[in-house]
Amino acid sequence: MSKWVPVLAVDDDELMRKALKRSLKLYGFEVYLAKDGQTGLKLAREKRPTFILLDWMMPEMDGLEVLSELKHDKRTEHIPVFMLTDRGMIGDLDQAFEIGADDYITKTSDPMQLGKIIKTKWEKYSAPTDVR
Repeated sequence: MSKWVPVLAVDDDELMRKALKRSLKLYGFEVYLAKDGQTGLKLAREKRPTFILLDWMMPEMDGLEVLSELKHDKRTEHIPVFMLTDRGMIGDLDQAFEIGADDYITKTSDPMQLGKIIKTKWEKYSAPTDVR
């Protein structure tokens, strides 16, 4: 990537947040971090990231609730949201897509691999489509 791409990562796990920040910075992302849903919503409205990585399972306000708030707010409804999750059940994913998730990324134990996966997924998502 030729310039820094701002991304917001919302995850209640401190080690995961730190690992995401380290890994994503290596791949050209400017990373904003939020430890919970409320902070994530606030940062999404303030920073207007290019896309959001949103943990599914968080206390108090889970990822689906945050996703719903994001997609019902004129300031954030256009921001792509990738669910970051250990969950992979078809019914779970259907629910996230119905609310407005753009994609999902399964968490891995290797943060460097996760950064590469996110970079690849973002490049595919943001690439112009060739319509002929």
